[in-house]
Amino acid sequence: MAKKKREMALEKNTIFEAQVTGYTTEGTGVVRTPEGIPVFVAGAAQGDTLRVRAVKSLKTYAFGRIEEILSPSPDRVEEDCPVSRRCGGCVFRHISYEAELRAKEQRVRDALSRIGGFSDLPVLPILGAQQPNRYRNKAQFPIGSNGEGGILFGFYSTHSHRIIPCKDCLLHPVEFIRAMEAVSRWQAETGETAYNEETGKGTLRHLYLRKGFASGQVMVCIVANAAFLRGEERLCELLRESVPGLSGVLLNQNTERTNVVLGKENRVLWGSELLEDTLCGLRFTLSPHSFYQVNRDQAERLYETAAQYAALTGKEMVLDLYCGAGTIGLSMAAWAKRLIGVEIVEDAVENARANAACNGVTNAEFFCGDAPKAAAMLRARGETPDVVILDPPRKGCGEELVDVVSSMSPRRVVYVSCDPATLARDLRFFASRGYQPQEARPADLFPRTAHVETVVLLSKGEIDSKKVRVEFSLEDMDMSGFQKGATYEQIKAYVLEKFELKVSSLYISQIKRKCGLDVGQNYNLSKKENAKVPKCPPEKEAAIMDALKYFQMIM
Repeated sequence: MAKKKREMALEKNTIFEAQVTGYTTEGTGVVRTPEGIPVFVAGAAQGDTLRVRAVKSLKTYAFGRIEEILSPSPDRVEEDCPVSRRCGGCVFRHISYEAELRAKEQRVRDALSRIGGFSDLPVLPILGAQQPNRYRNKAQFPIGSNGEGGILFGFYSTHSHRIIPCKDCLLHPVEFIRAMEAVSRWQAETGETAYNEETGKGTLRHLYLRKGFASGQVMVCIVANAAFLRGEERLCELLRESVPGLSGVLLNQNTERTNVVLGKENRVLWGSELLEDTLCGLRFTLSPHSFYQVNRDQAERLYETAAQYAALTGKEMVLDLYCGAGTIGLSMAAWAKRLIGVEIVEDAVENARANAACNGVTNAEFFCGDAPKAAAMLRARGETPDVVILDPPRKGCGEELVDVVSSMSPRRVVYVSCDPATLARDLRFFASRGYQPQEARPADLFPRTAHVETVVLLSKGEIDSKKVRVEFSLEDMDMSGFQKGATYEQIKAYVLEKFELKVSSLYISQIKRKCGLDVGQNYNLSKKENAKVPKCPPEKEAAIMDALKYFQMIM
C-alpha cells in the first residue's frame, strides 16, 4: 500500500505539515509528504516546520508554497532584500550565513559521494567569505521600459526574461548604484529608449559594470542596439560626477537578436577601455569580455588553495586550461619553470598576454583555442606538463578532455570547479584512468546565492575499487555521447543531482529525438519484432529537458 501511495501524484492545492530536511542544488528547501513524496519549497529553511500548499504536482515530486511557518528553524533570519524572492539570485537571504556555509559544504560532500562514489574523500571545511555583501566586482543589469517613457534596471526573474526592478542589490558595491542613477538621469534628459526583445527595436539593452576592488577603478559599459547614443558627452559628464573611481565609459554595440549580453565591438566614450586590478600580488588589466572571478578576496583564497595543491618547486611545466585572463596560472608562474595557458575567448587571451607582460612574467605563453583540441595539439607536439590546472565552465571538462589530460601523464591535476555535480562526474572519469582525488576544499565565492566552488587535488595511483565503483551496461555504450554537447552520463548525473531521479539512456534518446537532436540510428531499438518500448514518464521528460537546456543543447 505504501508503495502505491508513493507512486501517486500529489493533488494540487493539498495542504500538509512537514519539516524541511535539506536543500536542492538551487537552494530550494525540501520537505516530504506523509506518503514520502518530495516537495520543493522556495524560501524554506532546513529545520523549519511548515504548512505547505502543493502548487504544481508531477508523478514523483511536487513544488510547494509556504502557507505558514509553524516552527521556524534556528537558522532562519529576517530577510534584508525586498526583491530576493522574485529575482531568484539570493536564495539564502532567509538563513544565517553560517547555515548557508553548512548547506554548501554538505552539497559538495553529497555530490562527491552520490555521483562520484568518493565517500571516503577528505573534504576540508568550506572557505567562507569575511564579507558576504557588496562583494561582486561585475554586474549585468538588463534595461527595460518603465511604461512611462523612462527606464528601469533590475534582474531577470528565474527562468524568464521578465525584469524584476532593483535599485540597490546588496551583492554590488555602491558605485554600481551611483552608475544606475546617473544613467537614469541621462536617459530622462535625452529620451533614449529601452530595447524591446520581442520587436528588436529600442536602443538600451544592458548596463554592464566592473570594479577593481584593489585599484578602486570602475568601468561603465552601455550595451546598445546602436552604434551611437544621444548625448554621449552628457552621459560621460553625469557618470564622472556620480561614480567615484570612474576609469572609463564604453559603448558596446550589440545589434543581434540574441540572449548574449555583449556584442563584439566596443567604443570608448571617455577614459580607458581597460580596467586594472590586483590579485595575488599581480596587476591585471581587464576588458569587458575578460573572465575574472567576481569575488576578488575569495578568489585569492581559492587560488592559494590551488597553489598549495599544485606544490610547485620551480622545476615544473604547468598547463592551465580554461585560463581566462591568466589569473590563476600567472599567480603560480613565479614557482613554475614554464606556464602554458589555453582559453577559447580571444579577448581574454590578449588580456592574459598583456597581464604577463605588465607583471614581468617571461616564462608564460598563452594560446587561443578549445581546451580539448588545444590540449591534444600540445600533446602531439610533445609537451609533457607536470601539473595541469583545470577551471572549466559549469558544464565541466567532459570525457574527451579527461582522456587527453590523462594521456599526458601529469604528476598532479588541480581541478577548480563551479558545479559539484559535473565535478563529481569528471572525477569518476579521471579515476577510471588512474587519477584518484586526494583532497577537496569547497570555497564560497558567491555568498547568499546557491553557487559554490570546489578545489580538488588529483594524482596518479592505483585505482581503489572500494572508493570508485563504475558500472557498465550495454545501455551505456551509446556512441552518440561523442557528439557535440553533453554525454548521456552527464545528463544522467545532472538529473540525479537536481531532481533525485534516475533516467535511462533509452529515455534520454527519446527526448533527444523529440527535440530534433541526433541519436544513433539503431540506438536502443529492440531486436525483437513488434516489441514494446517503454515511454519516458512526464516527470523524467521534464527533468531531461531541463538538462538539455542546462547543457545548451536546446534553447
